[in-house]
Amino acid sequence: MAKWNGSACPEGATWITQRNCGVSGLMKKALFGLSLCAATAMAYAGMSLPTYVTGAVADSARPLADTQLDASRKPAELVALAGIKPGDKVADVMPGGGYFTRIFSKVVGPRGHVYAVVPQSIAAARPKALEPIKAIATDMNYHNTSLVVLPYDQLGAPSSLDVVWTSQNYHDVYGQVTVFAVQGNSGPDETAKLDAAAFKALKPGGVFMVVDHAAEPGSGGRDAGTLHRIDPATVITQVQAAGFVLEARSDLLRNPQDAHDKIIFAPEIKGRTDKFVLKFRKPQ
Repeated sequence: MAKWNGSACPEGATWITQRNCGVSGLMKKALFGLSLCAATAMAYAGMSLPTYVTGAVADSARPLADTQLDASRKPAELVALAGIKPGDKVADVMPGGGYFTRIFSKVVGPRGHVYAVVPQSIAAARPKALEPIKAIATDMNYHNTSLVVLPYDQLGAPSSLDVVWTSQNYHDVYGQVTVFAVQGNSGPDETAKLDAAAFKALKPGGVFMVVDHAAEPGSGGRDAGTLHRIDPATVITQVQAAGFVLEARSDLLRNPQDAHDKIIFAPEIKGRTDKFVLKFRKPQ
């Protein structure tokens, strides 16, 4: 059995890591993509979450529409897995209605900052999409939040961020879904630009988190523009090409009952799709 910090890997853990398991470099390569060992303390039942995370999720200023999604989206566990902490500078890329933006704001606190990054293509094609983030940025409850409109190849000043986060949108860019598309450029080119921008903007040791709807294994980006799903292996290959190291992946949002053959908006699967969670790190 593989070891974790000198001990057997904990039973029931959801993290699969390459860095913490006590295996050789050759074994790491051989076992990549398989169930390695379960690791990190936050990954399994019985371990407490940081109070600054649980407090942020319990924040009374969060709208009911957000809190009703917490059971399925597991924000406390995801934020803890990402390692977001007070004082951090976080880019929430393609934040939608600001579900995670509000939580990040409370976690990083007055010494930190949250940049809600909306791509130029969305801002130009659908200006009303900016309204929810504008409202958050002007709400005194989230005074450390800014709305930023940028192309995919820009995320901020070099080495300025602790965490770059994107949730349930990587497939949209890759699949050139409506407002996510950039005229004259392919989807894979734009996601590659996003990955490179994240790498440049992160501090050495910074984290890039990608959460998205899983497609059929081996399907690549085939279903990105139709079913709104992407094969995690495709994301891993792209992000690693930008210079990141895959530190861990989590089954926290897995749903083995999802056959990956339906669009994510289908009533029988909406809100319960099989999702992957990938944690990448910029080398020191």
